[in-house]
Amino acid sequence: MQIQIVKSKIHRVKVTGADLNYIGSITIDETLMDAANLIEGEKVYIVNINNGERFETYAIKGAKNSGEITLNGPAARRVQKDDIIIIMSYAIMDFEEAKTFKPWLVFPNEKDNSLT
Repeated sequence: MQIQIVKSKIHRVKVTGADLNYIGSITIDETLMDAANLIEGEKVYIVNINNGERFETYAIKGAKNSGEITLNGPAARRVQKDDIIIIMSYAIMDFEEAKTFKPWLVFPNEKDNSLT
């Protein structure tokens, strides 16, 4: 049997922008993506702490150490600059493997989205 479990999580990060006219996705600082073991194009789930919105999109790399978290395209309507969100991805794996799997959990500084 296989199950889906959380693989990566960037917990409580601040939205720095929303670009309705972009094709779609979420731009994430490359440093945060690396720390959370996310790759460009990976499907991610977004939970907006401020308004309770939940939606999915895909990740694209932002400039390294920029702190950028920008929602693009239709997702831009679900957030506002300075909202706090959680970014998660999931993996499908064997049930027994999932019992010992440890996800990548990242807790950035909410003021500037840095890892310090």
